[in-house]
Amino acid sequence: MQGIHVVLIALAVLVFALVVSSVRVIRPFERGLVERLGKFQRVLNPGLNMIFPLTDRVLKMDMREVVIDVPPQLVITKDNVNVEVDGIIYAQVTDPFRARYEIANYIMAATKLAQTNLRNVIGEMDLDACLSSRDQINAQLRDVMDQATDKWGVKVNRVELQRIEPPADISDAMSRQMKAERDKRAAILDAEAIRQADITKAEGYRRSQILEAEGFAQAVKTKADAEKYRQVTVAAGEAEAILKVFSAIHDGKPDDKLITLKYLEMLPTLAEGSANKIFLPYEASGIISALSAMVEGIKNDGGTTGKEAPASSPEMSA
Repeated sequence: MQGIHVVLIALAVLVFALVVSSVRVIRPFERGLVERLGKFQRVLNPGLNMIFPLTDRVLKMDMREVVIDVPPQLVITKDNVNVEVDGIIYAQVTDPFRARYEIANYIMAATKLAQTNLRNVIGEMDLDACLSSRDQINAQLRDVMDQATDKWGVKVNRVELQRIEPPADISDAMSRQMKAERDKRAAILDAEAIRQADITKAEGYRRSQILEAEGFAQAVKTKADAEKYRQVTVAAGEAEAILKVFSAIHDGKPDDKLITLKYLEMLPTLAEGSANKIFLPYEASGIISALSAMVEGIKNDGGTTGKEAPASSPEMSA
């Protein structure tokens, strides 16, 4: 009986071992490749999977994105400058069957492929283009590598250049060039600032001159209007006075005081000029008129006497 129990226990252990060995657990980021007697059978998805324990073997493939480091290497640019370049590749397995059976080590293959294509891409560009066109280089490398790795069941998501380092003398020359360019831009900005300041000052001066001229013109106009008003008022007063004098004379009632006043007002005007002038008072005009009348009377009387003289000559003879 003990022998039977031992056999049964051994069979139970064997069955348990077979059941355990026939169970495979695939994690979410993995895929399982089932090989039966050396031949591929199927792909196991994440979860609990059953296989034949004695004939099947499961190979697990990691489906996560991997980071592949491209080691530094010297690359000659189109203008014959040696630059040291390295980069990073972000790749991911999309087909576990091809990634396992089409390539022995896709990580090493992707690294070598990146180095080769990196030399080709940078060799077609000048140094300045390499330094300023990293995005273009990254995109070109990604497209080339994605086409090459597609048959391996690997997808190249991104390619990033970490460093493009030219020789020390080239770096020094570029530093001096950059400094000179910055100094040039600083000088241009200073000159532009001075020009703008001069323009602003000139504009302000021009504006102030215009405002001053406008103010002066307004002042002259106001002064001219005032002078015009004064002259018009004076002329109106003089005209009114002359009309009064004229009316007084023609009405036969001359106002001696008014005439005298107008006479005195006209004296400064009559005195203008360099010729010698003699002024007689207004009251002397009456005396002069009387004397003129007397002279005219005497002349008239003398003429009459002269005509009668020959008639009395005989008496004078006697």
